[in-house]
Amino acid sequence: MCIQEIADNQPLGNLPMRVKLEIMKAGKKLHEGAYDIDDSASFGKACADVWVKIRGQCDAKATSIGALMDSMHESVIDELNGAEIRLIRI
Repeated sequence: MCIQEIADNQPLGNLPMRVKLEIMKAGKKLHEGAYDIDDSASFGKACADVWVKIRGQCDAKATSIGALMDSMHESVIDELNGAEIRLIRI
């Protein structure tokens, strides 16, 4: 989860927005998490967090060393193919 401290001297226009990020595919929730987003870097960190968590889920499904090696390279893209990203302000 990305956590960002808000400096007291930071301009109000740059305050992070707290959002719930959901990844849905075929009606199934692949991921849900809350993040502070205020620029492309913080959005990228939130997406990287999702990538790591989904990769872990894919690795956990691997039943052999060969399947694990395949999952390291392609399973996250396969899992996210056709998925929807939802951002909900909280």
